[in-house]
Amino acid sequence: MRFRHSPEIWSTFPELTCGVLHATGVTPDIDVTPLSAGHLGAARDRLAAGPEGGFPEIQAWRRAFARMGCPPTRYRCAAESLLRRLRREGDLPRLHPLVDLGNALSVRYAVPVAVLDLAGIDGDLTVRAADGTESYLGLGGESDQPAPGEVIFADQGGNAHARRWCHRQSGTSAVRADTAEVLVVVEAMHDGAAPTVRRMLDDLAAALDERWRVPSRAALLTADAPGFAVPVRTG
Repeated sequence: MRFRHSPEIWSTFPELTCGVLHATGVTPDIDVTPLSAGHLGAARDRLAAGPEGGFPEIQAWRRAFARMGCPPTRYRCAAESLLRRLRREGDLPRLHPLVDLGNALSVRYAVPVAVLDLAGIDGDLTVRAADGTESYLGLGGESDQPAPGEVIFADQGGNAHARRWCHRQSGTSAVRADTAEVLVVVEAMHDGAAPTVRRMLDDLAAALDERWRVPSRAALLTADAPGFAVPVRTG
């Protein structure tokens, strides 16, 4: 299985920085509360100085959404939606320890983080424009079909695992209690994003090593090296 962005994505959004991490052996019984609390606290401190709409990381994604034809205050990147929720409610919901940690990192750095269950992905996964034949299953079980040209995470089986790029993930590959193998995708558009994305990958890798006791493998993707290969499990 390979993850990549299409050449058209890289040419249209040359400012994109993407980090990918793969891990096997994830379980739902790990306490990440102390780790998440630190990231959430840093995010709250930042929000106290001004709303998320002024963050350069969020402004960069708003520009990208406008370029895609998505009104940026109607369709927000996942990081902005989480920051809005944190500002309004003071906390984020608990879903799964790895997802919770990904969300905490997302609000700390104002960068979208997608945690995908590889068991729900059919073949290669590509961030590309929809052709109009793909199917999307929402987190609430609703079915939909992305319009041609909409940027989605598409697998080879015609499933859309994210709508409007990083606006909303799919229930098809949502992490659940029985999830064992994950692909984490971290995407940023702001100037100087590479060190931030690398730091986020390092934090996730350290947590997987120290809390879950499982190894992980990560990489930063570029237009010249856009693919990340996930080894096929045997046995």
